[in-house]
Amino acid sequence: MSEAVSKVQAFLFDLDGTLIDSMPHHHDAWVAWHARRGLAIDADAFFTATAGRSNDEILADMFPAASAAERLAMAHEKETLYREFAAPKLALVAGAQEFIERSLAAGIRLAVCTASTPENMKLAFARFPIDRWVETVVSPADGLRGKPHPDIFLEAARRLGLAPARCIVFEDAPLGIEGARRAGMGAVALTTTLPLSAFSSYPNLLASAADFRTLAPSALTKEDRHA
Repeated sequence: MSEAVSKVQAFLFDLDGTLIDSMPHHHDAWVAWHARRGLAIDADAFFTATAGRSNDEILADMFPAASAAERLAMAHEKETLYREFAAPKLALVAGAQEFIERSLAAGIRLAVCTASTPENMKLAFARFPIDRWVETVVSPADGLRGKPHPDIFLEAARRLGLAPARCIVFEDAPLGIEGARRAGMGAVALTTTLPLSAFSSYPNLLASAADFRTLAPSALTKEDRHA
């Protein structure tokens, strides 16, 4: 490969809190879900610990004696609440569409790597053409472990036919940044959900931003990160 060609060839985006401003709606859904059961919740601690994980993993930790069917029913109830909250007011994170358009114009390949459910993705993709912007969408619905396991990111790289080091991950959760590290990928932290201090210990962190308006695809791909 010519030295003039960027070694970074793909951007892998988380969905909730990264491309779509959905985390306030997930927050409200989990709080309402706990309230229905008379369960206390420390919302800040809960979301720091669970962001990026699949519902089944979260609920398995909360209710270790619950069956898979019981966890599925609980997850369905929570996600139904989320869609009720999100449907009338779901928005993109500021600058996301423009950043993606610039990335595509630069020949960068794109994927979504998310712990979201198929029903929630359907809601987002009906509102915004995210599934048409990217080449592939990877999630635990594909039979993969959630973050911080690297499975989703590695599967996206495999589908794109790229080495992991040629991909950069965009995430709003420390578990996602850790998943990218385990996959051998650099990462950009969006501080839409948590402050920058939550990400400062990760050696694979390349950049951080409050949203996409201050990020430039060319600045992230200009270095040879594969060597």
